[in-house]
Amino acid sequence: MKTVAVLGGGIGGLAASFYLSKHPQVTKVVVLESSSRFGGWLWSLRRSDGAVFELGPRGIRPAGEVGRNTLNMVEDLGLEGDILPVSSSHVASKDRYLYVNGQLHKLPSGIRGMFQTVPPFSRPLLFSLITEILVKKGREEDESIHSFVSRRLGKELADIAIDGVCRGVFAGDCKKLSVRSCFPLLYKAEQQRGSLTLGFLVGSGSAPVIPPGRLAQRAQRETWAQWSLRRGVETLPESITEYLLQSDKVELHKDAAVQQIIPSTSGWKVRVEDGVISADHIISALPAKALSCILPSSCQSLIQQLEDISAVTVAVVSLEYEGSILPVTVMMGGAWFQNVFGAPKAATTEGLLARATEAVRCHLGVSVAPSWSNVALHRECIPQYYLGHFQRVDSMRTFIKNNNLSLSLIGSAYDGVSVNDVIFSGRAAVAELLGGGV
Repeated sequence: MKTVAVLGGGIGGLAASFYLSKHPQVTKVVVLESSSRFGGWLWSLRRSDGAVFELGPRGIRPAGEVGRNTLNMVEDLGLEGDILPVSSSHVASKDRYLYVNGQLHKLPSGIRGMFQTVPPFSRPLLFSLITEILVKKGREEDESIHSFVSRRLGKELADIAIDGVCRGVFAGDCKKLSVRSCFPLLYKAEQQRGSLTLGFLVGSGSAPVIPPGRLAQRAQRETWAQWSLRRGVETLPESITEYLLQSDKVELHKDAAVQQIIPSTSGWKVRVEDGVISADHIISALPAKALSCILPSSCQSLIQQLEDISAVTVAVVSLEYEGSILPVTVMMGGAWFQNVFGAPKAATTEGLLARATEAVRCHLGVSVAPSWSNVALHRECIPQYYLGHFQRVDSMRTFIKNNNLSLSLIGSAYDGVSVNDVIFSGRAAVAELLGGGV
């Protein structure tokens, strides 16, 4: 494998390039990013007084193999000293609230909380978990998250708790999102153990084995719930970029939008404004619709499937207040952006700021005006895995294989929207391309 072109310089493209650069089979890696910066949605606003506000993901979870993989990368990059961990016993991990029917409700936590009836719920969580064991396994290949949780744990949990989770993680509607694609562990637990409770107690099948490094071992030992970095989450893509700049294998190009990719006898011709780049293989970390716009007409089936993957727009409003009030981040829109704010291109900074400050007043009782604010509008930033998403992704990869296209699909549009999922998708694509050894 001589030359690999990586399309997109977000965390997925950077992660793939990181793994490619370390492999002896790869001679050259060309990273093409259309914007003026690397890092994608990992974006930290750093003020001159040292304050850091996250405009994208605010923290990363260490759980599971994908979480361990990211921590191993952080260790490889020498960022251990910059880690800001939050343990599962910290108040920020235990104190979670839902705003329901005009009131904030603290969610139950810990073993004791499972035995208590805590508003807005009408019965203890333990009751739902015990009765869940008796629920028959579903027969559908896919199901909405709301339907799945209603069937197994009850409509109340689906309407309140799971709806809140889906809004927070996917900015999406749990009645439309696929449980198989959004929460594969839940789906596998039911399919392989017949119960979520049993699945979590005894496990629900094999997972990729990632040996833990020192940092991942520390996270497990100290029971981290999540972690960030001292200068913000954007430090991670910045550090990968610095690492790649030191490699004589890697070329990094900003402001280099790909106009077209054309199959050739040796792989691909990648057309950019300044000319044409030849590549033996392409790893695309572009949003699905962006990739659909540059594929050749011979890939019409693939183009259509890429276009069918929707993404939602989210406004992130950072607010700071005088006195003892902590800074607040308000995330708005998602699947409901159009209904609430109209078309994203018509949304104004003033309108979004006004709606955010009103939400803080209504939810938290803060009536004073913020002393500082920032509004960021992220258009089509979170892909939505609707029913049948797994079939769509399988079909796309089957098309690529059957047509002998030297193309890998990575990023948040396919196999998970979290930072960990996206990084791991880059690793998995490189391992598949080069036959392991990553």
